[in-house]
Amino acid sequence: MTGPNRLFSFRRLRALITKEVIQMRRDRLTFAMMIGVPLMQLMLFGFAINNDPKGLPAALVAPAQDRFTRAMVSALETTGYYRFTHVGITATEAELLITRGDVSFVVTVPSDFGHRVLRGDHPQILIEADATDPSVASGAISTLGTVAADALLRETGAEAETAGRAGSQLSVVVHRRYNPEGITQFNIVPGLLGVILQMTMVMMTSMALTREIERGTMENLLAMPVTPPEVMLGKVLPYFAVGAVQVAVVLSVAKLVFGVPFEGSLTLLLAGVGLFILALVILGYLISTLARTQMQAMQLTFFYFLPSLLLSGFMFPFRGMPGWAQVLGEALPLTHFLRLIRSIMLKGAEPQAVAPHLAALALFVAVLAILALTRFRKTLD
Repeated sequence: MTGPNRLFSFRRLRALITKEVIQMRRDRLTFAMMIGVPLMQLMLFGFAINNDPKGLPAALVAPAQDRFTRAMVSALETTGYYRFTHVGITATEAELLITRGDVSFVVTVPSDFGHRVLRGDHPQILIEADATDPSVASGAISTLGTVAADALLRETGAEAETAGRAGSQLSVVVHRRYNPEGITQFNIVPGLLGVILQMTMVMMTSMALTREIERGTMENLLAMPVTPPEVMLGKVLPYFAVGAVQVAVVLSVAKLVFGVPFEGSLTLLLAGVGLFILALVILGYLISTLARTQMQAMQLTFFYFLPSLLLSGFMFPFRGMPGWAQVLGEALPLTHFLRLIRSIMLKGAEPQAVAPHLAALALFVAVLAILALTRFRKTLD
């Protein structure tokens, strides 16, 4: 054999390439990830992401439903930013809606609004905006003054030359609630707690069982007189404790370094955090029953983490996404956790305001636990 053949051989190269192709075909999960992840990114970034949300839900508090009020509401809806889902409600009901996050705006029109318009007595309307996410309300608020004044001018039949005077008579009072200064850290830092927990809890737990399989110690574990629920709890509870430490660190940094306000109940927050961590570690355990290697476990974790990050409302406004994307986002634990922690920390929400999100997290825990135990029994068989 000549010298160059010893250094490089096309025959040996072809054999190595063939071997890698066969190995790739055997590892169907990895091959599916190579195709599925780019497609998922294209779909999410191309269709689901929108930094200028329209059709934001709003509530109307207007004791007197006169023609001037109806004109204002119609003008606001025409902008495309406002969608009045609750009309003719009381101030107490509106307060609960904006605290729960069911609406982004509460428009309050005083009962004497029509009389003050007719008298030219500087009528006012109040618009309260949920400013926990400053980027959501900015576009809608910027259109308020001009739109409201124009609508009032058309309804009163004022002449064009009096537009300036009539516009100055109407006063639109905007109240940015929960984050009046529009500080981005107040929105991002609480959400980071959910993102950090999701990234670490799911990945560490998903690799726990696959590590046992790869090291060959699974047989010893199965030979012990333990039941599937005991195995699951034995695997997830230590990581639950790790998550508790992460929660303490993140909340301390949020308060001491970034100055994030804490308006609500710590007990209520910890209850929500506990359910969220439990859902994550059980999800990681479920992934570990599907993967055969630690690499596959990491791939499945990433495949779950990416859409959860994009569709939960952490990086992009949730209500800016199309309907199908919002439906998918509602099926993610992170979505409900973000709403829960922001409502408690920034709004001081009471238990009745966050009860739907606590119930959703509890449902996730129950469903994931059933799936994990069922899958683990099948794995044993």
